[in-house]
Amino acid sequence: MLTVLPIRYVADVEASRRFYEGLGLAYRRDVSVPVWAHLDAAAGAVGVHDAAASKGRLPGTVELGFTTGQRLEDVSAQLTERGYEHTLFDEDFGRSIRVTDPDGVVIQIQEIDPDTVRRSQSRL
Repeated sequence: MLTVLPIRYVADVEASRRFYEGLGLAYRRDVSVPVWAHLDAAAGAVGVHDAAASKGRLPGTVELGFTTGQRLEDVSAQLTERGYEHTLFDEDFGRSIRVTDPDGVVIQIQEIDPDTVRRSQSRL
């Protein structure tokens, strides 16, 4: 099962993290890295991503994303079985799959690995 996780690209991750915390979202340090802050809400979450560290996304851009508790290999197999072309990427937080919707918009499905996050945090 997937959980909706919109990704908000921002100019300043810390300022945005504080803003969303002020709205009542809970910062998850255990799954955050310097260019990414994960904030949980009662019915979902928001990812705050450093636009400068992204691949050409401008501050203010929002991307539809999902997280999954499934292994990405299983998600990948399901996508292949259903005829979806997709690509698997290694990330600072774990791995993700990118798949393109019918309008040409790239959707991200993330598998967050706390061990990968800790290694990324220790490189600071």
